[in-house]
Amino acid sequence: MKNILKTGALGLALLLSLAACQEDYLETAPTDQVSTVDAFKTTKNAWAALNGIHRILYSQIFGTQAQGGQSGNMLYMDIMGEDLVFPNVSNSWLRSEYQWISHRNPSSSITFYNYTFYYVIIGNANMIIANIDGAEGPEADKRAIKAEALTYRAWAYFQAVQLYGERFAAGAANSALGIPLVLEPSTESKPRNTVAEVYTQINKDIDEAISLFGTYARLNKSHFNLNVAKGIKARVALTQQDYNTAAQMAKEARAGFTLMSNTDYLGGFNNYSNPEWMWASRIVADQTNYFYSFFAYMSVNYNSTAIRSTPKVMYSVLYDKISATDVRKKLWDPTGTNTADFPLPASTFQRYKYHSKKFKVADPNLSIGDVPYMRAAEMYLIEAEALARQGKDAEAAEVLFTLAVNRDPQYVRSTNTGADLVEEIMVQRRVELWGEGFRFYDLKRTNSPLNRNGGNHNASYTNGVLEIPAGDIRWQFLIPQDEINNTNGAVAQNPQ
Repeated sequence: MKNILKTGALGLALLLSLAACQEDYLETAPTDQVSTVDAFKTTKNAWAALNGIHRILYSQIFGTQAQGGQSGNMLYMDIMGEDLVFPNVSNSWLRSEYQWISHRNPSSSITFYNYTFYYVIIGNANMIIANIDGAEGPEADKRAIKAEALTYRAWAYFQAVQLYGERFAAGAANSALGIPLVLEPSTESKPRNTVAEVYTQINKDIDEAISLFGTYARLNKSHFNLNVAKGIKARVALTQQDYNTAAQMAKEARAGFTLMSNTDYLGGFNNYSNPEWMWASRIVADQTNYFYSFFAYMSVNYNSTAIRSTPKVMYSVLYDKISATDVRKKLWDPTGTNTADFPLPASTFQRYKYHSKKFKVADPNLSIGDVPYMRAAEMYLIEAEALARQGKDAEAAEVLFTLAVNRDPQYVRSTNTGADLVEEIMVQRRVELWGEGFRFYDLKRTNSPLNRNGGNHNASYTNGVLEIPAGDIRWQFLIPQDEINNTNGAVAQNPQ
């Protein structure tokens, strides 16, 4: 952990250098030479440090093209599921992840990235949490800054423990190894804590954040607020099978947000001004992230090799489950020949069946597009699922109806019950959140197998990986080998 995480000095330098790209910081010293004391002397400076974390979410800090901040995780999580399909293998980006190879290689970039990215955020959050109480400035600002930092720490631990630890099982001891808990600025090596211990800390942090936010009005949707903190709490509770809390938090989280119109739904998922978006990164022209952008892999029209030659298409089995009157069905072309509704920028862009146009850039020469991390639709789905899993079928169907009829005016309130209702909700979730980075997490938390059979996956492209049983050791990422080496074995490896 000493060399990989650098949760103290390196985290601060990175945080401040990223913040300086957007805002004035300190005029008296270069940002890479600012002492910790000066960095958090005032709340103005602390706000700048917090802005540095916001920018980490869409910055390339590790040098691998597909790892443009949080969007790298989003790409990996969906390409490892069944609902995104490689129509060929002419482009190698994300291919080994699609084939379930790289996350089981301790020396791969995906294991290093997912581990280090979240610990960089944790390290930066730790710096703020440890110093903000002593800063000069309004008490309200200190509470808000601390609340955001705690939310980041809770979210980062939640994202990472689901990858490197075993699935959380309600009622079980959850005593298997998760990831190390680092709760203060430090470069000291720490062994892995249990999955149970990590979730205890996640809940402690997010609960404290919720208590601190109050009526804090954030500057924009790249910041956290009470709604987003409750949304993260809902995600955590759903993963822990605490369905009562998940339903309550999801309902409270979406308060004040409205579902988007059908016109907006077809608008390209690239603008965080959308009334349904709760949390997102705004990307502007002077911050364009080129070929490491989310849109360089998932859009229909950005001029990148990955888009031109190997666009990510939808799993045909899932497409067939979408009603013909659902606006979401218009996002995919099952024929691969619909040039009228699916225009491509040039003849060099290849077409495939089930081609997606969910994500679009305004200019095919620029990879600019805001990246969604949380939407109100997800909160409806969490509430509906949590209610259904408690056997509250009528309430679950009512919540689902609000979302589903917005997308499909012909949708009729579900009469399904029990497992059938849960399955209907999960299909709605897969369609609604396609491409937004949820599928691997959903399969693991529900203890479901990977099943790519019966559709348009090609076994030669998947390296034969069409099925992974629930509970298989391959659902755990391996710890980066550098972490094992640099901690002299204090951090133990997962089963191989």
